[in-house]
Amino acid sequence: MNPNQPTSEAKHEDDAALSEFLASLMDYTPTIPDELVEHYLARSGFQCPDVRLIRLVAVATQKFVSDVATEALQQCKARQSAVVKDKRDKQQKDKRLVLTMEDLSKALGEYGVNVKHQEYFADSPSTGMDPATGMNE
Repeated sequence: MNPNQPTSEAKHEDDAALSEFLASLMDYTPTIPDELVEHYLARSGFQCPDVRLIRLVAVATQKFVSDVATEALQQCKARQSAVVKDKRDKQQKDKRLVLTMEDLSKALGEYGVNVKHQEYFADSPSTGMDPATGMNE
C-alpha cells in the first residue's frame, strides 16, 4: 500500500469537510460582491449559476488582495526604514506610511503579476513646462 495515497476513510472526511465548507458559503457575505465576481467571470467567458462557486471565487480573490496588500505594506515599511537610516540627523516624527506604485509593483511581482505603470505627468521631467512651447510657465 502506498503511504502517500489517502485511505477511503480520509477521502470521505475530505469530502465531508468540502461539503460543509461549500454549504457555509451560502450564509457567508464576502467583501467582494457576487455581482462583481459574476461580471468579471462573464467577461472571461465563464457562466455559473451556483452561488457557492461565485462566493468561492470571491473568497479566493479577497485572500489574494489581502496577501498583496500585506506584502506591499512590508515593502513600504522597508523602503521608509531605509530612508530614515539615511537621514539619522533628522528625527522623523511623521510615522504615516505612504504606499507607492513601486511598493505595489514589487508586491505584485512576488505573486507573478508584472505591472508596468505609465509615467505620471508629475513624474515627468517636463513638469511645470508649457507643452506647446516647452518653456517654463
